[in-house]
Amino acid sequence: MGKRRILLLSVSAGAGHQRAAEAIHISALQRSEDLEVCHLDVMDFVTAGFRKIYTDFYIKLINKAPTLWGYLYHATNDAQPDSTMEKLRRSAERLNARPLLRAIAEFTPDAIICTHFLPAEMLSRLIYKKRLHCPVWVQVTDFDLHRMWIHEHMSGYFAANEEIAQRMRLSGIPEQLIHITGIPVMPTFTRQPTRQICATEIGLDPAKPTVLLMGGGAGLGGLDQVAQRLLALKVDFQLIVLAGKNLSALKALQAMMLELPGRLVALGFSDQVERLMACSDLVITKPGGLTTSECLAMGLPMIVNSPIPGQEERNADYLLEQGVALKAYDDLSLAYRLELLLSNPKKLQTMRAAAIALGKPNAAADVVSFVLNSPIKPKD
Repeated sequence: MGKRRILLLSVSAGAGHQRAAEAIHISALQRSEDLEVCHLDVMDFVTAGFRKIYTDFYIKLINKAPTLWGYLYHATNDAQPDSTMEKLRRSAERLNARPLLRAIAEFTPDAIICTHFLPAEMLSRLIYKKRLHCPVWVQVTDFDLHRMWIHEHMSGYFAANEEIAQRMRLSGIPEQLIHITGIPVMPTFTRQPTRQICATEIGLDPAKPTVLLMGGGAGLGGLDQVAQRLLALKVDFQLIVLAGKNLSALKALQAMMLELPGRLVALGFSDQVERLMACSDLVITKPGGLTTSECLAMGLPMIVNSPIPGQEERNADYLLEQGVALKAYDDLSLAYRLELLLSNPKKLQTMRAAAIALGKPNAAADVVSFVLNSPIKPKD
């Protein structure tokens, strides 16, 4: 009997969808040597124009015109399936499905897991036309459910929590196809590193309160100005700033490090975020589904700032309701909330306990288990 093959399909519009797919990828390989797993970015199989809309335009829109993005998010969620806008969108997606279908045929998967709604929509139509015959699963990557995630002919859906599962039911998805797993995070977040070791290796005191400021994979936001304001507060703490790929912010932050030895550590893109979280007491971050799920997996309270209208606003609302985060509206409110929490260890501990209870560090492994336990026939 040959190895079973699992294909993961993500979209490089923001880093979260890809990180979720990678988490499932690694969890699958760790589970069994009898698996062959392939992760493809759907944007590698579409036209340059289509790719520009889904990636470059998306990043520019959320950075330069977030209100417009919020309008589009809600408009597409409320649009009727037979509306002109929806027909045009589906036509464009169908034209871009052919190269992807060829790649799928070459890999011959036993199951496909989509961590973005675009491949799920493309494959739904191919299943309907009997051009695709393997089961397709969908992993929702936010604490919200946009209508574009819902498609016919899917073999199962993975939800972040019970509310999202309920939204799926009310959208017509059969109960037996819905599984509450959480949002997949890398397996490294299930093995908590030692605070002492992680703090020492980046030159910080493990006994001092430590705050991690994250700017996302693209390093969006004026991180150097924010860091300067926070470090001027009267409370004593250490600050780690993860600048992502924002090289100009990183350069300014590294210059500040020389003036503030032992108080500030500035880093660029990191693939070991769990080690930075391990030596932190609090995280300041945009409320993306993946980043906040990583924080919950590590039991870390959050201050969420600058949420993108739409999915990130919904994520922020959920985290606030659950008592694991505060929300900052600008630099002044961020500074106020940080000082408030650092001056109130009891409040911080209560939030930490809530985060631990809410976290689902084994989400990726649970997704793999559901898929492997479904009726997949191994290839000869």
